[in-house]
Amino acid sequence: MSKSTLVSTTVNGDAVEFACPTDESLMTALRDRVGLTGVKEGCGTGDCGACSISLDGRLVCSCIVLGVEAEGRTIETVEGLSQNGDLHPLQQNFIDHAALQCGICTPGFLVAAKALLDRNPNPNESEIRYALAGNLCRCTGYDKIVRAVQATAKDMRKKGRS
Repeated sequence: MSKSTLVSTTVNGDAVEFACPTDESLMTALRDRVGLTGVKEGCGTGDCGACSISLDGRLVCSCIVLGVEAEGRTIETVEGLSQNGDLHPLQQNFIDHAALQCGICTPGFLVAAKALLDRNPNPNESEIRYALAGNLCRCTGYDKIVRAVQATAKDMRKKGRS
């Protein structure tokens, strides 16, 4: 059993401390130590995107980052998308466009789509598909996901928000 380390970080705007073994993934730490179960394990090798988070503004697969690497850093997860109980436009559009089925991949797609829209509020279809290429879905066929992101981009441009 490996040694545990206390990690101090910011998660979804809140200061968080957790102790985790030095060989534990950030995905496991977020799920088991912080209680953020929106981070899903799909593959455990960084290939499917189900565990995608934003780490210091960079989209990463949390299954291939160690929990101890979060020390002093800023993490955003799918739980941070909604504000004051209101769904983020991406979340609402995923519902409205039936862009989810089993739900395992959905949090990763939402985080990846948010990262895209934060840097490009007017992406074309190719840019959306490219930005989401690191996320795999076995259920939806991707078109509904792309349409939901397009609708969100349009909605957010109208409202001037990200």
